[in-house]
Amino acid sequence: MPFIVDGTNGGFFPSWTTATRPASPTAGQQGYNTTLTSMEYYNGSAWTQFGTASTSYTVTFLAVAGGGGGGGGETASGKGGGGGAGGYVTNSTLVTSGTGYTVTVGAAGAAGNGASSTNGGNGGTSAFGSTTATGGGGGSAYDKAANSGGSGGGVGNWASSKAVGSGTSGQGNAGGLGQGYPSGGGGGGGGASAAGAAAGSPTGGAGGAGSTWINGSTYAGGGGGANSASGGTGGGGAGGSSSAGTNGTTNTGGGGGGGSADGGSVSGNGGAGGSGIVIVAYLGATRGSGGTITTAGGYTYHTFTSSGTYTA
Repeated sequence: MPFIVDGTNGGFFPSWTTATRPASPTAGQQGYNTTLTSMEYYNGSAWTQFGTASTSYTVTFLAVAGGGGGGGGETASGKGGGGGAGGYVTNSTLVTSGTGYTVTVGAAGAAGNGASSTNGGNGGTSAFGSTTATGGGGGSAYDKAANSGGSGGGVGNWASSKAVGSGTSGQGNAGGLGQGYPSGGGGGGGGASAAGAAAGSPTGGAGGAGSTWINGSTYAGGGGGANSASGGTGGGGAGGSSSAGTNGTTNTGGGGGGGSADGGSVSGNGGAGGSGIVIVAYLGATRGSGGTITTAGGYTYHTFTSSGTYTA
């Protein structure tokens, strides 16, 4: 679409509608948008109307994936491992005013079933733009290897020879080992700042601790192993004691607690993981839109508890 020069009528820029803009523009390309009734140019990342400042600013973001579910405890004294926390990723980046950035909030990992002796499910991926956090690994049931993820799941009892779930580099840590059957407990799920603890006899291993972000809140704690182990700070659920494990806290990415059988006819399901969260923050007054907007300590926060778009 060339610039046309007419000796009588002057010069003419190419024109298009918003829907028919050039598919592969180059920085500096210009034209008349008939939808906006305005000249516009491509700044290298977005179309900008003439007379409108194209400004960039720095945001700091946190993406925490969904936590893994705790492993189930089958009826004959099975003890499940705690679920691993969702991956924890924080970074700073430049955003361009008027541009939308996709936000994905990961779902909670499903609880492991005690009666069928299944591992907990892995949590869902969270993302801000192209940066992703990996879902937490599910804790294992009796005599099974645990799932890997953002942080890895803990191993159920009898399974001291089974592999713990490994964590993703830069996002989390490994789960803990289980102790021998029938009296041993399940290992704790890994957290953002610490690995899950190995189980004792009869106590399960504690979930790994989470990490505290600039808003003062702690996220991505690992789930505790059965029996009765505490979940990691940052939303990790506690392991059950002849009962189901506790769910990870919603929108923290905490792992679910391992389920504990009663040694007789009653099995214990694991706890479900906690769903993830994405937060975008910057210094000063509100500039963007999307999520729940709050201010504290000189920062503006956009908190997403479900998937959406941050518009800078």
